[in-house]
Amino acid sequence: MRVIRDGEQLGVMTVPEALRLADEANLDLVEVAATSDPPVVRIMDYGKFKYEQAKRERDSRRGSRQVQLREVRMKVKIDDHDIDFKARTTKKLLEAGDKVKVSVMFRAREITYPEVGRELLEHFYDLVKDTGTRDRPPQMEGRFMSMLLEPVKKAPGKTSDGAPAEAEAVAGGR
Repeated sequence: MRVIRDGEQLGVMTVPEALRLADEANLDLVEVAATSDPPVVRIMDYGKFKYEQAKRERDSRRGSRQVQLREVRMKVKIDDHDIDFKARTTKKLLEAGDKVKVSVMFRAREITYPEVGRELLEHFYDLVKDTGTRDRPPQMEGRFMSMLLEPVKKAPGKTSDGAPAEAEAVAGGR
């Protein structure tokens, strides 16, 4: 087996020789590539290696944010003010970076008119399309018709209206 220590190759040797070297250095013998010919082993402190690997994983997770799926439910007979209120709530959720499932619940005979629910979802999308894009169009799921919205991806260096950020800074300095 090929033995490596501190990034330096010590050559090809037998298992007892490699184990003796690892014991003399008070380190562990770790198999790195078992399928290669000859197999590659490394002399290292395995506990320290695992600790540093876990630390790197923790640090990489620290900067990321978990995207949640939130749901906003409505009924077919909803008032305009209530739609506006739910649209504001949806905008806040989208701006926070979450995906939002917007559902319309059908009760009793309302389910015979799915076009009413589709129109309601289209109107709702028109209210929030500046902060969210449609990930999935309206679909029936049992007694519910729902669509999935995701936050708008903003291009770096652009303002919300699509103009370059420098142009806004120049215009504001007059």
